[in-house]
Amino acid sequence: MLKALDLARRVEAGELTPSKIIELAAENIAKRESEVGAFATLALEYARKAAQDVMLAKKPLRGLPFGLKDIYDTADMPTEYGSTIYKGHRPAADAALVSMITRQGGVTIGKTVTTEFAHLDPGKTRNPHNPAHTPGGSSSGSAAGVAAGFFAASTGSQTGGSVIRPASFCGVAGFKPSYRLLPTIGMKCVSWHLDTAGFFAAGVADVAFVTALASQRDLRVDGRTPSKPRIAILRDPPWPAASDDMNKAVETAARAVEMAGAKLSDIRLPKILGDAYELHRVVQSYEAAQSLASEYDRHKAQLRPTTLEMIEMGLAITADEYDSARKVCHRARSGIFDIFADTDVILSPSAPGAAPLGLASTGTSTFNRLWTLMGTPCVNIPGLKDSIGLPLGVQIIGPFGHDKETLEASLFVESALSRR
Repeated sequence: MLKALDLARRVEAGELTPSKIIELAAENIAKRESEVGAFATLALEYARKAAQDVMLAKKPLRGLPFGLKDIYDTADMPTEYGSTIYKGHRPAADAALVSMITRQGGVTIGKTVTTEFAHLDPGKTRNPHNPAHTPGGSSSGSAAGVAAGFFAASTGSQTGGSVIRPASFCGVAGFKPSYRLLPTIGMKCVSWHLDTAGFFAAGVADVAFVTALASQRDLRVDGRTPSKPRIAILRDPPWPAASDDMNKAVETAARAVEMAGAKLSDIRLPKILGDAYELHRVVQSYEAAQSLASEYDRHKAQLRPTTLEMIEMGLAITADEYDSARKVCHRARSGIFDIFADTDVILSPSAPGAAPLGLASTGTSTFNRLWTLMGTPCVNIPGLKDSIGLPLGVQIIGPFGHDKETLEASLFVESALSRR
């Protein structure tokens, strides 16, 4: 993998140039893109030209190559949202987050594969660790591309589990910040109460670094010795159980952090959070039916099956049912602060298990959708494997607005795992 922090430091020290980093990425792309299929649009020549800017190495992101999930508008290359409806579509302006990355010295090396409108129908991307397995989704190409060394960081988005799950499947760090920490202007909207922009990178410090610089917020955790957090392990959640391998991974992480000095406890979610979990689909489907109304009315025959199913489910939900679901979710958000009164963060699986065999599905957001609904920051921590060597990730969840503290606790867990 291309490690963002290390590369940026080497550029700052004069050991590397942005152009050299682009060529390192290009070598990896030439070796593996035909197998992985991370790109919807590969823009190597665009990146090479951008990297020649003599001022780039002095900007905070030092010319690091970025992959952009193909739901973020880009004026200089197509933005197709994973849909044939938008084949060849060229927006007039960049998405806000794309502009923020560019201003800070990031270089776009291409648009990455997404499922249609960031929902469920898979694209062409395969898992770099085993091409017979899914990379997860909807941010398929963004996670797989980081794992394969195609770029140092990438953008993703999460409406259910589309950052944390593919990060887990591909063995990289994924950060879903607090709701609306990052702008979604110019990102194709499906659910305005759920859609959350996020990032992928090699490790926790890397993903904190790129998020901090792109957003100009105090989120960096590199060079810090994180304090010993209070960590609650989520037991008996209101959803189907994880695999044996994933349960072992969580227990391995728990033992590692306890040995490193963290204070552990168990936690069970109150009923209101279980009720909210069941209502995620109501909120998502109702809002998707409105967000994608034109696509449904004008291009219904081109919509993929699960997108069509989501829209039609939303059309069957009444405004009263939607408003009732939103009220339950609001009460749940108020109640979640009580959970964090006695703990700093929650530790849980990032996904039910390792990446499933086959490419017909991107997996399930079972372990993610509640936290997306609650708007809380979540980090996938890589470094564990299942019995056949596929990556497994564990997830750290923090209170809303405590993004830096969540990243610091995640760095603590990652460091503890590396020493086991």
